[in-house]
Amino acid sequence: MRKTILALMGIGACYFASAHAQGIDWQQVDETLGRKPVVADDVHRYGFPRTDLSVTLDGVTIKPALALGGWVAFKPAHGGAMVMGDLVLLETEINPVMAKMIASGLAITAVHNHLLRASPATFYMHVAGHGDPAKLASAIHDALAESRTPQTVAAPATPAPPIDLDTARLEEIIGVKGQANGGVYQFNVKRRDPITEDGMPLTPVAAMGVAIAINFQPTGAGRAAITGDFVLTGDEVNPVIVALRTHGIEVTALHSHMLDEQPRLFFMHFWANDDAIRLANGLRAALDKTASTKS
Repeated sequence: MRKTILALMGIGACYFASAHAQGIDWQQVDETLGRKPVVADDVHRYGFPRTDLSVTLDGVTIKPALALGGWVAFKPAHGGAMVMGDLVLLETEINPVMAKMIASGLAITAVHNHLLRASPATFYMHVAGHGDPAKLASAIHDALAESRTPQTVAAPATPAPPIDLDTARLEEIIGVKGQANGGVYQFNVKRRDPITEDGMPLTPVAAMGVAIAINFQPTGAGRAAITGDFVLTGDEVNPVIVALRTHGIEVTALHSHMLDEQPRLFFMHFWANDDAIRLANGLRAALDKTASTKS
């Protein structure tokens, strides 16, 4: 990844050239980003949910955990840290945030939609970098200050509503355990093949954004809005499209998230609002077209 970023960023990349080999001061990173991470193995993942936005799609008010959960993940690498992330932005925020990222030497690896027909429209900027973790955190903080992304994490005003779905049945169909998060039931399905970036294993895969993500938000009477993204190799793309469309699940985007991962991966986003069990069976049919795992 570092070679790619240097080639892309030119003079900007020298900003991070002073990466150090000693242990990372995670408290400094936490303080710079204004939040605590979720820690999985050696990865520190920081959430940047767009709790400031009220986004609707087909009459559904989207909870941040369904489709508005920006994040960045730090993993020790090459004497410093590698960082990867996916930031949720409004259209007017893309260029100001991008300009700050580039000026600080971070690489932009993708900008695209995940959803269709959402109001207001949201876009997703994937970023990457390598170097001194404190400088990386400062660069991300300063770039996000160009948007209205909340800079501090406020305690929720009310408890998250219960998940009004048969989650045991959903887990049986999807084939892995799920978890409740902010009124949304979330699944992370691992691929069987190892995934690397510049020779670095991207593990744990969920924390690094390379697990298949499936989210269910209850919409009443056993129905749910679903979205997320399938992580696919090229030969899996069209079989998964056919499986999803056959089961009434809309394919809303197909694109890359990274620049030099191995194997080459494509990310397919989807949407539907229907009977949750019916949708889970459609997702299972699509998962069966992939090299994914079951618990």
